[in-house]
Amino acid sequence: MARVRTFQPRRGRVSDRHEDALARLLPVYGVDESFEAATAFGRSAPLILEIGSGMGQATAEMAAADPGRDYLAVEVHPPGIANLLWLVEERGLRNVRVFDGDALDFARGTLPEASLAALHVYFPDPWPKPRHHKRRIIQAGHVELLRSRLAPGGVFHCATDWAEYAERMLKVLTADPELENTAEGFAARPGHRPVTKFERRGVAAGREIFDLVFRRVQGGSATG
Repeated sequence: MARVRTFQPRRGRVSDRHEDALARLLPVYGVDESFEAATAFGRSAPLILEIGSGMGQATAEMAAADPGRDYLAVEVHPPGIANLLWLVEERGLRNVRVFDGDALDFARGTLPEASLAALHVYFPDPWPKPRHHKRRIIQAGHVELLRSRLAPGGVFHCATDWAEYAERMLKVLTADPELENTAEGFAARPGHRPVTKFERRGVAAGREIFDLVFRRVQGGSATG
């Protein structure tokens, strides 16, 4: 039986600039299933996994402000991958790499356990129809897998503008025995998470933004 995907593949329009970025820069900054952080980045540094980096603005801003850590962005939408690559070149970022594919497959098959300093899942597809909820990335089995790739003390940070999904995220993350909430319920937006155009449009449309910031505990039960 085919695995249920948490994303809907779509091509979208790719501009000439983005076609150029894909052709020139993906071979330079792209990684595949043979990824090893020290080899890919040429150094040993804390690794941040960005699942669903969208058009890449937030990833590029965070990486530029945080040169001591490395950022691995996972995305499936070609225009988004291309735009992030373009931003990486434009800003001269050395601490960003990109994987084109399924984040769960990548985590399962490539990332070692306890290898991440942080994991970001910002504005994932809410799959609002009840029959599609099985496609959501924040659900117990997926969280267990992703959390296992966090080092103890590593941060699991999610954000969404879909209230019902936010409540569900909170329940799922709270239920994981190796995650603890760093806040009482939802967290304030951390200063390191940039406000993107997508988020501004959500606010302008009257949608509330929810941040959830959890931390992996060492093999015990979470009490937060």
